[in-house]
Amino acid sequence: MTRKRRRIWILLLCALGLGSATALTLTAFRDNLVFFFSPSDILANPPGEGRAFRLGGLVEAGSVERHGEYQGRPAIRFRVTDGANAISVVFTGVLPDLFREGQGVVTQGVLGPDGVFRAREVLARHDETYMPPEVADALKRAGHWNPAQGAAPPAAQWNTLDPGRPAPPRSGS
Repeated sequence: MTRKRRRIWILLLCALGLGSATALTLTAFRDNLVFFFSPSDILANPPGEGRAFRLGGLVEAGSVERHGEYQGRPAIRFRVTDGANAISVVFTGVLPDLFREGQGVVTQGVLGPDGVFRAREVLARHDETYMPPEVADALKRAGHWNPAQGAAPPAAQWNTLDPGRPAPPRSGS
């Protein structure tokens, strides 16, 4: 076997080994990957039963209900909306201090057979200008925000937007 042919075989074996290692790593992480969905995405194409994912959007105004305690922890029910659709969420635990109606939220959990999302974790936005990238993408896809026309609408208006109408102009800077 010539030197050139030996080098080609070594390169091919290295590429095969690297490809196999990458495939095994991605397969091992598949069950641990958590995908983001908006309520419209879930209603259009529900994820598999028992599959963990992130649900993001706004806490719908007037939807937060506190249901006492479950196993010594507060039980809360609310709806997450992207302006077009909404999904009911049940969470047992302490909510973040910034959690409130009309604010952006990302929850992580599973969708039950009854269509209610059972959250294990609730993340609230951290200031007035922050919007999770996933929520911004969902607003763009739903037709509620066009970045070329300016900043995103205030959070208090997200669940009252009409997709057929442009958002009202914002005052101030």
